[in-house]
Amino acid sequence: MTKFTLSSLSKADLQRVVHLRESSGKGNRYYNWTQFDNLPLTQKEQQRLQYLQEDLLTHKLLWFNEATLWSLAIYPLLLLAEHDDIQVWAEVPLHAQYSQFEMDGVADGILGKIVTGSLETPYLVVVETKRGVEAQTPLFQLYGQLLAAANLNWQNQPSSPQEIFGCYTVADIWTFVRAEVEDIESDMPTLRVEHSREYTEKSEAEKILKILKGIVSQYVDTVLKAE
Repeated sequence: MTKFTLSSLSKADLQRVVHLRESSGKGNRYYNWTQFDNLPLTQKEQQRLQYLQEDLLTHKLLWFNEATLWSLAIYPLLLLAEHDDIQVWAEVPLHAQYSQFEMDGVADGILGKIVTGSLETPYLVVVETKRGVEAQTPLFQLYGQLLAAANLNWQNQPSSPQEIFGCYTVADIWTFVRAEVEDIESDMPTLRVEHSREYTEKSEAEKILKILKGIVSQYVDTVLKAE
């Protein structure tokens, strides 16, 4: 059994244990799952976005450490996307055991269903890019977290493929990822991923929030239909 730490995953690590299928990136700004321009925002949400953007414009975000960026730029938007028992949590432990490998680590943030104080179903995982000379690309760490989250969801509802969303942030720049994980019980699962374009929070906070709320609304609609 091969064991991986999520924070140090590389593309080579992933290709040893999953069939990795990445979108080419061509035309990626037009994926349906990023198109929520018609989703309405309340007056309160619009006001909070305005305050947030005005605050961000007064700061040089590249000077801040990860904790400050999380509290100033990332968490406030995730908080606006909450709905009933779908909440945002920070520093969430993740563990996944597949047939031939295990993954352990901590997600910087998760937007998911919380039941009696514990995470039941993650819908979106967040990786905040680390700084410094030892910093690595956040992409493959995010892929690992998507695999871990999909595994957790599959245990609660074993359907295939498992759809899961994620994003990674660099200062106030957000990039979203949609993933599908197939053949979870096989020796070599398949991970398919699509990437959005980059969104800058200082000028596109409303667009980012609508994508977050759009992702949440998909799961809310699914639950309502099941009931």
